[in-house]
Amino acid sequence: MKPAMNATELHAHKKADVEGMLEAIAHRWSPRAYAARTVKPADLKLVLEAARWAASSSNSQPWRFLVGVQGDAAFARIAATLVPFNQAWALHAPVLMLAFAVAKTPHGRSNPYALFDLGQAVAQMAVQATALGLATHAMGGFDREAAQRLIGAAEEFLPGAVIALGYAGDPESLTDAELYARELDARTRKPLAEIALSETGETGDPGKPFAF
Repeated sequence: MKPAMNATELHAHKKADVEGMLEAIAHRWSPRAYAARTVKPADLKLVLEAARWAASSSNSQPWRFLVGVQGDAAFARIAATLVPFNQAWALHAPVLMLAFAVAKTPHGRSNPYALFDLGQAVAQMAVQATALGLATHAMGGFDREAAQRLIGAAEEFLPGAVIALGYAGDPESLTDAELYARELDARTRKPLAEIALSETGETGDPGKPFAF
């Protein structure tokens, strides 16, 4: 059994141990336990501003966010798209957002980079949230057809993720054993030698690591 940790201890436990990394990146992680504390409108606006100022192909800015605050109709509609495993914890977050992308460029052509650009915006949102003492958790576990009905036709809009936003809470609030165990897990990443390459290999060969 994993030792109990409060939210402050868990925040320190999750920090990436990389010297020189920006604190907001090192401390960014995706909790499932959220505190019963509202997000200030000014902070929510700043988080969305960070997304707005992301880079995009040809400056097309294809990202869009359906924003729901605990208790309003948009929150309930977004929550209803989540799979039961995510509903078990995400309904306690004070903010839910459905992130989606405009499928076509301003000139009416298909935009193959739309979801990539949406991902850049969501990443900036997550870092800004962390800098404000907030936390995001992006989820792929949602009903895409239900989400599509919320945002419109598939040829116009592409659903990307549902994002919970709020203040990380006490992991003890997670009564499900699997959720609790995941909350206390250490953050792990593949070694840099596996993702930064100077040569790509054949099928089944990871390639040659980049020499720093």
